[in-house]
Amino acid sequence: MNIDSYIAAPGRFRLNRVDPDAHGAIESKARAETLLQAGIERLRKLQEVLYAQDRWGVLLILQAMDTAGKDGVIEHVMSGVNPQGCRVVSFKRPSAEELDHDYLWRAVRELPARGDIGIFNRSYYEEVLVVRVHEDVLQAEKLPPALVSTKIWRERYEDINALERYLSRNGYLIRKVFLHISKDEQRKRLLARLDDRDKLWKFQEGDLAERGLWKQYMHAYDDAIRATSTKDAPWYVVPANRKWFARLVVAHVLIDALESLHLNYPTVDRKRRRMLAGLKRQLSR
Repeated sequence: MNIDSYIAAPGRFRLNRVDPDAHGAIESKARAETLLQAGIERLRKLQEVLYAQDRWGVLLILQAMDTAGKDGVIEHVMSGVNPQGCRVVSFKRPSAEELDHDYLWRAVRELPARGDIGIFNRSYYEEVLVVRVHEDVLQAEKLPPALVSTKIWRERYEDINALERYLSRNGYLIRKVFLHISKDEQRKRLLARLDDRDKLWKFQEGDLAERGLWKQYMHAYDDAIRATSTKDAPWYVVPANRKWFARLVVAHVLIDALESLHLNYPTVDRKRRRMLAGLKRQLSR
């Protein structure tokens, strides 16, 4: 799968040029699921070496509008990965403690350790998305008034790029995915939740209010992705109207990222091999 075609070109990306209904050359859900199973097995092997080598930390950031399928991507794509080496963090409304710190603080605390894969279900990008769309959220962040200017979003893009550049220079591999669904597909999924008793708990009254701000969110995503898709931390904009296709693409984003590290199991020097050979002889008696 050529996942490079889903990378947002820095400075030139336009969200309206991406068809959320696209599914590449994958002709059916059954074919996608077969390919996904093979991808999950490949991912399992790569993650095992990543954990053993203990040199790189891998961070996958998932962003999307409500119902786009972030939870399903995590459930299906990571189903074969050893839980010891993978951690999912979901970011909700900031707590009182978090609001007493800078906006990147809570995310930096949750970065994966070397050898691990960390998944951010939403992330510090909420600070240039939700916070941009909802002015009252920005007001709650206790910033000195002189620092809240018309340049604040550009400044935050610069902050985020600087953080991701710093992390990449310190052994973190970062991949960012925006699951792109259409407004009509979101409507269908919200209706499906209301029709399914087992999914009613997922429906929040605020979902409709957020849906009413669709254009504002698309504008915020457009600007953020264009400003922060870089060589070291690229954005992948994945058509997500078909869940089975989105899951397959995200799996290959991770596989491609891990393969780019040219991972190997730690080597054992001659002295240690002799010592281990002696232990083997003792155990064999």
